[in-house]
Amino acid sequence: MLDKIIKRFITSAISIYILRCLIGFCIGYAMFLKFPEYELFWTLLSIILVISPEEKDSRKLSIERFKSNLIGSLVALACIQTIGSSFYSIIAGIILTIIVCRSFKVMNMARVALVALLIIMVQPHHSSIIEAPIFRFVSVSTGCFIGLLIVVFTSMMIRPLKRKYGIPY
Repeated sequence: MLDKIIKRFITSAISIYILRCLIGFCIGYAMFLKFPEYELFWTLLSIILVISPEEKDSRKLSIERFKSNLIGSLVALACIQTIGSSFYSIIAGIILTIIVCRSFKVMNMARVALVALLIIMVQPHHSSIIEAPIFRFVSVSTGCFIGLLIVVFTSMMIRPLKRKYGIPY
């Protein structure tokens, strides 16, 4: 009976995705509650954004989402620090983000990079204009890293189970 439940779980892409999202939410929410003085909502959002619902190549997709989040975050940070926060700096950031995504061959994840850029550049900040982009960058990057770790560690736990039950992976 338990073997049947385990087999069903490890062959269900939706079950694995739900598990990863729940783990990510619990980690992000705990951080959000523990450190209310920081803008950790963006960490929570980034964790969920990086976790891939696709069973096939989920690790690869999560890594690409991680890279694209970092691209968007770095471009936003660079734009705010060099140009400032304005309509034109956001336009420049959008163009630069797309060019950088193309250069790193992650165009399929350019929209994720653009979301990260907009999170940092558009959303009002609770801290000073100088500190806010740095905190937001750290928050988004931390969330991406946590989401990626969740995918990697759950894959490492599921793979031996699939091997044990003779399920291709």
